[in-house]
Amino acid sequence: MIVVLFSRPEFEYDVHSLVKAFYPKEEVEMYYTCPEAEVGEHNLACAHHEAGAQLEAILDDANRVLSVTYHGLTAKMDEVEGNAPAEGRIEISWQTKEPPAVNARQFAVDYSKRTQVKNLLKQNLYDMLTECSGKKLPWGTLTGIRPTKIPMKLLEEGKSEEEIASYMKETYLASDEKIKLSIDIAKRERKLLEKIDYENGYSLYIGIPFCPSTCAYCSFTSYPLFTWRNRVDEYLDALEREIDYTARKFYHKKLNSIYIGGGTPTTLEPHQLDRLIRKIKCSFDLKDCVEFTVEAGRPDSITREKLEVLHKNGIDRISVNPQTMKQETLDIIGRHHTVEQTIASYKMAREIGFDNINMDLIIGLPEENLEDVRHTMEIIEELKPDNVTVHSLAVKRAARMTIFKDRFQDMQMVNTQEHMDLCQEYCDKIGLQPYYLYRQKGMAGNMENVGYAAEGKAGVYNILIMEEKQTIVALGAGATTKRVWTTPNPDGTHRIERCENVKDVGLYIEKIDEMIERKRILFLPTQD
Repeated sequence: MIVVLFSRPEFEYDVHSLVKAFYPKEEVEMYYTCPEAEVGEHNLACAHHEAGAQLEAILDDANRVLSVTYHGLTAKMDEVEGNAPAEGRIEISWQTKEPPAVNARQFAVDYSKRTQVKNLLKQNLYDMLTECSGKKLPWGTLTGIRPTKIPMKLLEEGKSEEEIASYMKETYLASDEKIKLSIDIAKRERKLLEKIDYENGYSLYIGIPFCPSTCAYCSFTSYPLFTWRNRVDEYLDALEREIDYTARKFYHKKLNSIYIGGGTPTTLEPHQLDRLIRKIKCSFDLKDCVEFTVEAGRPDSITREKLEVLHKNGIDRISVNPQTMKQETLDIIGRHHTVEQTIASYKMAREIGFDNINMDLIIGLPEENLEDVRHTMEIIEELKPDNVTVHSLAVKRAARMTIFKDRFQDMQMVNTQEHMDLCQEYCDKIGLQPYYLYRQKGMAGNMENVGYAAEGKAGVYNILIMEEKQTIVALGAGATTKRVWTTPNPDGTHRIERCENVKDVGLYIEKIDEMIERKRILFLPTQD
């Protein structure tokens, strides 16, 4: 166990994320050493006040202890920022039991410059952890999920690629490979988003929270279809009420993209799929819609009749997601389909006429090595999908792999730059270029998720959800709506507010009026 001690509540999330990136298999607990520290909602829930004997007992159980002490900070940093210079210093120390060792350093800061202080803290902590662990992280100190936002903002400011690369190297200590990848993708994203109306447009997400079964790594809101089959129509009734509200509220706006996800949307019966899509088409003006995606997803939920319903209704982009082409891995992670089903579903979609098919892969799955990934990519090369999304395995707390971790703890789960380079090499062979990127906490190998696409086949919604430049109205159980204000903040970011629907399907059906009311309040007219 690693214990992190803070002298006061500042930058806990950043420190926690960086320590976990270096030591992903270790439990990391965080404590405040000064009992009078005021803990706000922005602080991590896992941070506690402890003192005296209690803290001594906790430290006895720790094999590593990190201390972060803010000298000269007499107020919350949010209150200091923007005022006169507030000189101080931060001291960090790293102590290990086996072998006994202490590594410490301190550095001067100006507490009135919050972003600068955060970067200095992370840079010094990164150097210390690199020295102590012998590891370097491909993304350096970057722990957020949207690294392309940085080069995107700098490109919009007119900075050159050389200036952006230098800034990312000096500020975030990222590797040359990741800097180049993020800049290349930011350039493609800018070009793809030129046709999107941020101010007068919006996008629509519709969640179908049912799956044939729950995969071991999954933490999304999804429920086994067999237990909810008799209430799917009730769910669609509630969903249609949310659709009606949204259509009325946004009748004067341009709908730019639609994404039906989940769960697995193709767990719906053909007539239910037809009902949902016809409802959408009848409720919204689609003349400005550049993309309508349905995540078909699991091959064991796909039938010819369902694909024909989607094609007949003009769906222009679908997913057929293998995750891997190794049958033994599919069995381990609870994917109740075969490799042959995946290939057959993909070929059937091509026969029916779909010309924009995505395939999702996950790198770092249990007991997969580099040759297994190569085998998967060889089959992908033969199929030649229009999109490939390469995910690095990220196991969340709600996933079965975490809850029942004793079943998986002895299994090899490896992802390296070599794995990611191999995937890119095969995508290059079939003419797919990287067009969007995001990261998650706890990713195998501290890597990333990258979407590759053929010319003209990139998923616009995928970019919009990552770059957060346009409002996305999300309908269905567990869906989160994001309202994005079009007037940028002084730092170039955009004000974003969210409202969530309840995750439980039964509660969603029961409380649909409350879900609609949450959106009504979120979209009340306000001064921008």
